[in-house]
Amino acid sequence: MLRRQDVGHRVVVRRIVGVSQDRTLYTDALGELVALTETDLTIATDKGTVRVPLREVHRAKRVPAARRPPAAEVTALELAANDAWPAPVRATLGRWILRAADNWTGRANSALAVGDPDRPLESAIDAVEQWYEAHGQRPLINAPMPLAAPVNAALDARGWGARPLTLVQTATVAALTTALEPRPDLPPVELADSPGDDWFAMVADHKGTLPPAAARILTAPAEVVFAQVRDSDGGLLAIGRGAVTGPGRWLGVALLQTAPHARRRGVARHVLRELVLWGAQRSSARAYLQVEERNTGAVALYGRVGFTTHHTYLTREAPLG
Repeated sequence: MLRRQDVGHRVVVRRIVGVSQDRTLYTDALGELVALTETDLTIATDKGTVRVPLREVHRAKRVPAARRPPAAEVTALELAANDAWPAPVRATLGRWILRAADNWTGRANSALAVGDPDRPLESAIDAVEQWYEAHGQRPLINAPMPLAAPVNAALDARGWGARPLTLVQTATVAALTTALEPRPDLPPVELADSPGDDWFAMVADHKGTLPPAAARILTAPAEVVFAQVRDSDGGLLAIGRGAVTGPGRWLGVALLQTAPHARRRGVARHVLRELVLWGAQRSSARAYLQVEERNTGAVALYGRVGFTTHHTYLTREAPLG
């Protein structure tokens, strides 16, 4: 049977699915173990996340990992993403980064657990809990996998919960430029150095009310752009944000949103193309985005234009009370 130490690793699980003519029927699931509780386990497979009650598990074991990006590359990308979404309140714990931003988005309000926290793991988690409690916030830890597998195992033992699995997806700018065809039939994409009130309003529709920290996060990177497409009456059809950060000059794409009445017209791809071209003009060779695995529509869109999953992460939550 699997143990908490297996969280973040590749596993295969044989599951009992029924009985036919006195024969037990099984199905196998192969993927990354993202959660293990007293009642069930959760695996991120190529086809999506699968939750299996432990009572249905016939056999389960860790298997050799599929090809994974080097740890240094995962760390570099996570740090570039941190620079593209910079929390206004930050502190360090060894190499870990503690972040707070009025509770707006998990990314900006969690400890980024990459590198050495410069103390034993249990002491590091204690310090994270104390820092967030001092700031009046629930302790959160962003745990990239499989890099932070030991962190995830320790948090499982402490009873921490987990938000939905997030995919960090990447693609080359060259491949995206080829895949994203021009759309002269659509209104032009406007690029601006700062967002307008209606741009913020569309973000708020998706992300909730924006505290002052949100504007600081969105506008803080030195190289950032805000894209928008308007209809003939001036109403917003779609928006997006791009930022170039890190020594690798990664292009981070975020907040790609389409108004409900404008969906299924290719407007999101239209915005994405202009963000990619903007990044290419700034010597970005690679792009990334972060999307919840359960957002199947967005995952499908990004897959069609060439994005693939580089690694995943879980935002872990301390128990309440």
